[in-house]
Amino acid sequence: MSGRNKFLESLTRENAAVVLVDHQVGLLSGVRDITVGELKHNVVALAKAATVLGIPLVVTTTAAGSMWGPTAPELVEALPAGLKIIDRSTVNAWHDDRVREAIEATGRQKLIFAGVSLEVCAALPAYSATAAGYDTYVAVDASGTFSQTKRQAGLARMQQAGVIVSDYATLMVEALADNAAPEAGAVYAALDMPFAVLVGQIAEAHQA
Repeated sequence: MSGRNKFLESLTRENAAVVLVDHQVGLLSGVRDITVGELKHNVVALAKAATVLGIPLVVTTTAAGSMWGPTAPELVEALPAGLKIIDRSTVNAWHDDRVREAIEATGRQKLIFAGVSLEVCAALPAYSATAAGYDTYVAVDASGTFSQTKRQAGLARMQQAGVIVSDYATLMVEALADNAAPEAGAVYAALDMPFAVLVGQIAEAHQA
C-alpha cells in the first residue's frame, strides 16, 4: 500500500501547531457539555504544554469588544509573552486572512484545534484546513459547546470529514515522545494531571 496515512503518523514538536479559537468569557458562560472549570483547566494546560514543547500557538477571538467578550483571563495568562490574539468577524476562523496566514507562517503540517463552540469554532476551521491539505486534530476536552446534542453532532461530522479527535493531554504527550527528554517534567506539570503530579512526588520522595 502506497501513500501516507495521516491517521498513523505521529505528532511531534516539529510538525504540530495549536490553534485556539474563541475561548471567550461570553461563550464559556453557555457551555453545558463540560464544566467551565474543567474546560478552562484543559485549554490552559494545552497552551502551557505546547509552549514548553516549543509548539507554536495561534489564538483568535470573535467580536471580543462586543458580542462574546475577551479571552478567558486564565488562558491569556498562560499564553507566551507577546503573543497577539487575533480578533475577527468571520464565523470560520480559517476565512480570516490574518488567522490563516498566521497558521501558514508556522510551517507546520499538523494542526491541533480547540474552540468554543466545538462544532463551530473548532470544527469549521478544521474542515477548511483539511480541505487545504493539512492534517487536523481537535482536542475535544479543551473545547466545549452548548448541549450534548451539539457535541454528538459535531463529533460525528468531524470524523466524517477526516478530522482526528483526541484529548489535550494525549496530543501533548505524543508530541513529547520521550519521558527522558529534559522538558518532560515541565510538560507533565503543565498538563496538570493529578495522577502524574502524584507519581512525580512519589519519585522525588524515593530519590530523596
